[in-house]
Amino acid sequence: MGKGERPEHMAPPDIFYNEDEARKYTTNSRMINIQSTLTERALELLALPQDGLPRLLLDLGCGSGLSGEALSEAGQVWVGLDISAAMLDVAHEREVEGDLVLGDLGHGLPLRPGSFDGAISISAVQWLCNADRAGHDPRKRMKRFFETLYMSLRRGARAVLQIYPENHKQAEMLVAAAMKVGFSGGLVVDYPHSTRAKKYFLVLMVGTSISVPTAKGLDGGEPEDEEEEAAAEHVQVAGRDRNKRRRTGSGKGDGKGREWVLRKKEQMRKKGYDIAPDSKYTARKRKRVV
Repeated sequence: MGKGERPEHMAPPDIFYNEDEARKYTTNSRMINIQSTLTERALELLALPQDGLPRLLLDLGCGSGLSGEALSEAGQVWVGLDISAAMLDVAHEREVEGDLVLGDLGHGLPLRPGSFDGAISISAVQWLCNADRAGHDPRKRMKRFFETLYMSLRRGARAVLQIYPENHKQAEMLVAAAMKVGFSGGLVVDYPHSTRAKKYFLVLMVGTSISVPTAKGLDGGEPEDEEEEAAAEHVQVAGRDRNKRRRTGSGKGDGKGREWVLRKKEQMRKKGYDIAPDSKYTARKRKRVV
C-alpha cells in the first residue's frame, strides 16, 4: 500500500483484509494499543449502567477480536460481526471470548430484534460510503445497515460507531442515514481543533432523544496520553492522510522543532516502541520533490 492511501480505496474489505493483512494487523503492538484506546472511549460514550452486571454488546467490524478483547476485559459479553473470513479465522485462533459472525454490514445484521444492550464499531462503518462492487449503492447499504442495527437494539440502548470519514460529506451521509431510520443522537468529535488527534464517534440511541455527549479537547487541548494521540495517526487502517500531516507539521513556527521531536521519540522508546536512532537529520525539514 502506498503511503497515505486509504484502505477503502485499495480493495473491498473482504479482499483487503486477507490472511497476510489479518495476521500483520493482529500482531502489531501499536495496532493493539490503538484498538484498545478507541474501544475504551467507545465504551465511555456507550454509558452502560454501572451496576457490575455484564451487558450483551455488538462489535461491528470486529476483525480479529482486538476491540472485543477490550470489551471482555471490561466485563461485557459480545457478539462480533465482520466481512473478512481471514480476520475471523485469526480471532478463532486467538480464542476470543465473543461469538463471531461472518457478514457484510451493508446487507444488514442477521440478528434477533431487541436482543442487544448496545453496539460499538471501531474504524469500520466508513466502508459503507464506498461502492466496492458493481451494483453497490452506498445510500441503500447504509439504510439497510442502520435499519437492522436499530431493530437489533433494545429500547434505550446506544450504539457508538467510531469512524474515519474521508470528508465532511461522508460524515453527513452517515448521520443522515442513521436519523432517517429513527435513531437520535449525533456526531461527537474529540479534539476537533487538532489535525492529528481528531476522532469521530457517531453516538446513537434507540427511543428517547438524548443530548449528544461532550467531546474531549473542546478547549483546543491535545491528548495527554501518547497512545490516544497515536490512535489518530494510524494510516493503513484508520485512513488518516500521513503525507498531508508531514507537509503541515514540524515546520518552522509550529512549535515542533528538533527538541520536541527528540522528546517525543524518547517517550515512545520508554513505551517499548522500536524508534529509529537520533541523527543529525532528525527533525530536519526536507525539500519537497516536484
